Amino acid sequence: MTAIVRALRPGDPDDAEGFARVRRAALPFMLASAESVAFDAAHAHPESHYRQLAAFEEGELVGTAQVGIAHDSPEPGVGYANVYVHPDRQRRGAGALIVRTAEEHLARAGATTVYSWVLDAPANRAFAERHGYRPSRSAHFLRLDLGAGALPPLQEPPAGVELVPGTAFEDDPRPLFALDAEVTADEPSDVDTEFTDYAHWLAQTWNHPLLSRELTTVALVDGRPAAFSAARTDGSNRYGTVMTGTARAHRGRGLAKLAKNDSLHRARAAGLTEAFTGNDTGNGPMLAINKWFGYEVCATEVRYVRELG
Repeated sequence: MTAIVRALRPGDPDDAEGFARVRRAALPFMLASAESVAFDAAHAHPESHYRQLAAFEEGELVGTAQVGIAHDSPEPGVGYANVYVHPDRQRRGAGALIVRTAEEHLARAGATTVYSWVLDAPANRAFAERHGYRPSRSAHFLRLDLGAGALPPLQEPPAGVELVPGTAFEDDPRPLFALDAEVTADEPSDVDTEFTDYAHWLAQTWNHPLLSRELTTVALVDGRPAAFSAARTDGSNRYGTVMTGTARAHRGRGLAKLAKNDSLHRARAAGLTEAFTGNDTGNGPMLAINKWFGYEVCATEVRYVRELG
């Protein structure tokens, strides 16, 4: 069966919902909605050359890719192409066509290197290696049963520490931007990231439709943000933490664990029953924290890389 690939029309409700449907089927441990798909396209940084690709078979959307340049990396020419085909439509040519289309787009945008997350399964890894990609670092997806599992009890913050929801920063989110930038810069990764564009962070991160400011928790030390756990929800019973971390000057005090525990308790009180997160396999401290909460590894991805000729 012949597949065709074209750029997604995020303003088309059928396109956006089809894209989100495939992502949920391929990665059930990541949150996606038609609204978030359209939002990501509308608020992409111009220097990212961001494009969503969709593969169709007989009019049905069966494959997706998020493609772009890592514009916030200090290293030039770094591109990414994360390709996912619906599990029921694999090994029919759609994935190979998306990869070729993605690489052509990235080459035109000036990429010299392409990174791609690949599920750690024999067929997926073989697919990447057939297309000239070599494995690099890996990351785990983790799941916690919020409905039936027992959470650690809430703890009283130590003297000088206060826990507040993300809504406390709605008038001025800039202190959270500074904290997010510092924490992100220290995340284990193949590609360094530097947040310097506050306006873009405000548009794409703070105003993202999946971000739950109500369930995000920030730990204040002497009134200033020192640690946080950023939460997302998709309108169902699912909750995800997309970043949890502590400012360098306050590490080793358990503040990230304190913030995440508060967020998880409020998520459960709000009726959410599944919690997801992800960690680089080399991020021992965060993996230990999530194990303490009761998270279990539910899948692993390997980051593959290819140099474009």
